[in-house]
Amino acid sequence: MAKRLLVAYGLWALGGPLGLHHIYLGRDSHALLWMLTLGGFGGGWLWDFWHLPGWVAAANGARAPEDRGGPVPALSPLRLMGQVTVGMYFGLVAALGLPWVPALLAQPLAVGLGVQLVSSVGDQTAEAPNILAAAFLASLLFQGRVLAVLPSSLAASIVAQRHRRYKPRGMPRPRLAARLYHLGLACLAFAAPLACRGLCGAAGVLGTLLALPRAAIELLLLPLRAGRLLAEILGFAGGSPAQERGAGFEPSGRSKRQQWAYEVLGLAVGSSAEDVHRSYRELVKVWHPDHNRQRAEEAEKRFIELQEAYEELVGPRR
Repeated sequence: MAKRLLVAYGLWALGGPLGLHHIYLGRDSHALLWMLTLGGFGGGWLWDFWHLPGWVAAANGARAPEDRGGPVPALSPLRLMGQVTVGMYFGLVAALGLPWVPALLAQPLAVGLGVQLVSSVGDQTAEAPNILAAAFLASLLFQGRVLAVLPSSLAASIVAQRHRRYKPRGMPRPRLAARLYHLGLACLAFAAPLACRGLCGAAGVLGTLLALPRAAIELLLLPLRAGRLLAEILGFAGGSPAQERGAGFEPSGRSKRQQWAYEVLGLAVGSSAEDVHRSYRELVKVWHPDHNRQRAEEAEKRFIELQEAYEELVGPRR
């Protein structure tokens, strides 16, 4: 079915950053690139306005094979710049969304796929194995650091330009349902790690917000507890009920250890076992290492302190 220029412009205006006009014209690689970069970061979507007539003509078969101008595509500085930019963008997304995957694996793979995607836009393509090999080699030289995305993307882009070629003509085009299915899978593979990382970060923020009311109460009760502690030191107030019943005098080291345990759990000295259990459960949820991957060392230290404080206070009651 012939493609209409008016429909292409309408799709460009309504869903251009999502590549709807490219899907209509059968340019799936270009459509996927626009979906993952929101229209080439906005600038590419505006650039499409002047190219839509030529793309519609190509989709309708109005261009002859001689229009290619040779067996190898001409070197395009604009495409090279796009390959470097998108390769770096994909590498940074992999570093943020896949922190549990080794950097030497995730980042060069993402960089290579980004460069290959730009290389496949339009009627051109490149050899993916060579692009991935260049990205992995450059990343290995820089030991997989985050800054390695720039040399990796640059090396992969140069190799892509070196091995550029035209796509073969006359290839049968899949049906629209199959094309949309493949585009959806590609978008899901790109967005799923970022969504997972975002949910983990939101869970950590939620745990911190839930702990704020208790922290405010503890702050308000701080003068009262300081006065009580001062009264006990000066001898104006008695000790705990266990001491009044003659339960025995604990060594000073043991008392300091329990006082430290109460402070770790955010409780007053002599709090009930129910308060100890409740505070321990709340703080463990906040400082669990699985919920604090961005500050793993601090979370692990606090988690161990909570365990030791809980055992210190619960042990004698048992």
